[in-house]
Amino acid sequence: MNYTTTVDSYKTVSEIEHTLVKHNAKSIMKNYDGESITGLSFLIDTSVQQIPVRLPVKIDECFEVLIREKKKGTKNIKATREQAERVAWRILKDWVATQMALLDMQMVRFEEIFLPYIKTDNGQTVFERLKEKQFLIEINDESKL
Repeated sequence: MNYTTTVDSYKTVSEIEHTLVKHNAKSIMKNYDGESITGLSFLIDTSVQQIPVRLPVKIDECFEVLIREKKKGTKNIKATREQAERVAWRILKDWVATQMALLDMQMVRFEEIFLPYIKTDNGQTVFERLKEKQFLIEINDESKL
């Protein structure tokens, strides 16, 4: 599962950007924490409007998994933050590529793929808003996520 990748995270981010651009994503922006890229933000065109998306990469969580795997004795695991960054981005690249294959086959729409990551009016993602509301959704004409 890409645990041993040596591909630099900047190269992987570039590959993801290229894939998104090929699928008409607009205004791609990198989000940083220090020198680490922590996510990508971009716009997708829909039949109604442009929708902002914030796609995070969870490096700290990936680092914890690598540490656990190394403690279990999994071979060839390098449990460093730099490796976690490479692994996290590589996994995200594979996920984006798989999702774009579904899009290419017209099995899903762009907004279905990225629904949890769509930014809402207050800057939170749909997932963050739902989590805040304990995943309780009230459906009515005046309801907002």
